[in-house]
Amino acid sequence: MPDAADAPHLPPISDACWPEELAPLRGSFATDLNVYRVMAHHPALLTAWAPLRDHLVRHSTLGPERAEIVVLRTGYRMRSNYEWAQHVHRARELGMTDARIASVRGPLDAMAPDDATLAGAVDALFDARAVPRPLQAEVVKLAGAEGLIDLIATVGFYVTLGGLLNSFDVPLDDDVAAALDRDPPPS
Repeated sequence: MPDAADAPHLPPISDACWPEELAPLRGSFATDLNVYRVMAHHPALLTAWAPLRDHLVRHSTLGPERAEIVVLRTGYRMRSNYEWAQHVHRARELGMTDARIASVRGPLDAMAPDDATLAGAVDALFDARAVPRPLQAEVVKLAGAEGLIDLIATVGFYVTLGGLLNSFDVPLDDDVAAALDRDPPPS
């Protein structure tokens, strides 16, 4: 069995070492966030990842605030400090209150009803590996059938990122760290 010292250390790739095959992604989301600078150790994966990321982050039928609730709950369930902090920052940029953001870490009955529906679907995916039919109906009523599918895809997407973040202890991006130092995230 390999020793832990044999495990690769995959830090974020700097601009100076950015892979040539990822030149089209230079200056995009891929070089804006440390998680993608780590994923750049696998250029083919990052290249394939980009269109899905674009859909889920920019064109999700959930809309920005609902998508943030899903991502925050996923980050919380993954115990990913990076994911939680990044998305607290993003949620604040969307105008979400700290009380609403903090509620995402708590029990469903302490959340606004729509947030509880979304967070409940995330929990179901973690706990039962499926969204049960009654909860599917609630999500569809809230966000449509495409929204339900986007929710499931978003959870899978951010579980993958959370696994990367947790496995490689990816440092928080400097701008987000500075913003959260000035205004700490809700607990």
